[in-house]
Parts: sequence; C-alpha cells; structure tokens
Amino acid sequence: MTWDEALSLFYGQQVSLNRAGRTIAAYQTDLNQFLSFAADRLGVEPEELEVARVDLRTIRAFFGLLAEKGLARKSIARKLAALRTFFKFLCREGIVTVNPVRRVASPKLGRKLPDFLYAEQVEKLMRSPVQDTVLGLRNQVLLEMLYGSGLRVSELVGLDRQDVDCEAGLVRVKGKGSKERVIPMTAPCRGAVNRYTSARHDREEALLLNNRGARLSARSVRRILDNLVEKAALECHVHPHMLRHTFATHLLDGGADLRSVQELLGHEKLSSTQIYTHLTRERLKEVYRGTHPRAKA
Repeated sequence: MTWDEALSLFYGQQVSLNRAGRTIAAYQTDLNQFLSFAADRLGVEPEELEVARVDLRTIRAFFGLLAEKGLARKSIARKLAALRTFFKFLCREGIVTVNPVRRVASPKLGRKLPDFLYAEQVEKLMRSPVQDTVLGLRNQVLLEMLYGSGLRVSELVGLDRQDVDCEAGLVRVKGKGSKERVIPMTAPCRGAVNRYTSARHDREEALLLNNRGARLSARSVRRILDNLVEKAALECHVHPHMLRHTFATHLLDGGADLRSVQELLGHEKLSSTQIYTHLTRERLKEVYRGTHPRAKA
C-alpha cells in the first residue's frame, strides 16, 4: 500500500474517533513532511512510496536532520508522536507487520512552567472593559469565562446561549474529543452574562458575537484580549490560555485538590494537571526567598 493510500485510511479513522480538526491538521502537516523526506531519501516519487519501505534508518535520519536544523525538542516530539500514532494504526490494520518507530526514543523535554497572572493583575484586567456598550459587556463575559471558569478559547467561542444556566450558576462545555463537562460560574460571571444577553436584540444562538453579529472567532478573542491588556496597562503579554493557567494556579493556591482541578479543566490525565503543583511550589520558594531574613542573606 502506498503512503497516500494509508494516510487516507488513517485520516478517516481519526475523523470517526472525533479527533479535533486541529489535531488532524497537525498530523497531516507532520506526516506529509516525513513523506517528502522519505521519498527523496529512498529515490521515489512521494505518490509511489510504499509504507513497507519505511524503515528505522529512514526515520532516524529524518529526526537527525530536524535536530541538525535546530528544531525545538517539543516540535520534534510532536512529529514523532504523529508517526507513532500512524504506524500503530498501520499495524492494527495489518497494513504493515513491523513498527519501525517503536525503537525511536523520544527527546527529553525540559518542563516549562506555565505563565500566570497574580490576583492584582487579574483585577486590573477585569476592570478594563467598558460597561456601557454591548461589545464592552461581551468583553466582560469573555474575561470572566476564561478566568472564572478556566475555559479553553475554543470552548469559549463554541458556547451557545443554551449552554449557560445563570440561575444554577453552571456552564456546559464541549471540550477536546467532543467530551462535555459542566463547570461552575462565578457570581461576577453570571452577572456579566445576564447584562450582556439583556443588552442584545438578536436571536443568534451563539453566546459571544462579533461586531457584525456573527459568532466570535478564536482569533478575535486574542485580538480583544490584547486590547484589554493594553488598556489595563499590564506589563506582560497575556494570551487566552494564560487565563486558564491562572484559573488553575489560583484554585490550587486557595487549597483546591488536584483531582477537582483536573475535572474542572477537563484534563484526561492527572499528569497534565500536576504541572500546576510545580508552579505553586516555585511560587512558594520565590515568596520564601524574598521574605525570610535567612533566605535573603
């Protein structure tokens, strides 16, 4: 079977598993990059490359080239994960009998602690939207949802009015892999949603609309947040996911248990949530070093 034929089957399987569009697109980019390299190395046209011809040497040469070019270890690890997933699929389907990726070691990754905002910075940001316009009220909802409920930006822009129950103080979110979870809303968030929806005179299902009356996009959220950060005079770059990091960090700082935070964030694995415990430990060390007389010395 050719590589292209195998890819078509693989992408069909990924769609049937409800993989996120961005995940499938990333697989496509990484696997096509490897295809170009492997075809050139083996001296065949890309559309003629047979999957059975791809061996361990070819795969190691590919990742060796990426390392020589200075590609970040995280990016290399992502491309390796794409190949692993692809070849596991080929083996399960009986398309190949040997998985050449099994013997390729993953690059060691230094674990970068996520950026977050301090409570006073969050308060300044929350005061930045103008409260006497529909768009200003929308921006308040945007901030309250990202920080108060820890939503991913994709989850935020996917919300419909019916997903939000202000009376119960709950929001129903469709996360990665179309998995639904229900998250509490803060009192300020409930108030912001009520003010915003009351000020609207439309019948659109989407909770957040742009200035043309269509559903707000993830790109627009980033642009709006940049403007609000500038207005709040925060001396740092703030991206939407940073407010999710801040949500988790402040919960743990306040005494929340790790399992509860995992459920609120919608993390499938506890290890994804544990990075925030490292973050809070680093904060404690920083406070200790800055305040204890012996530590200062």
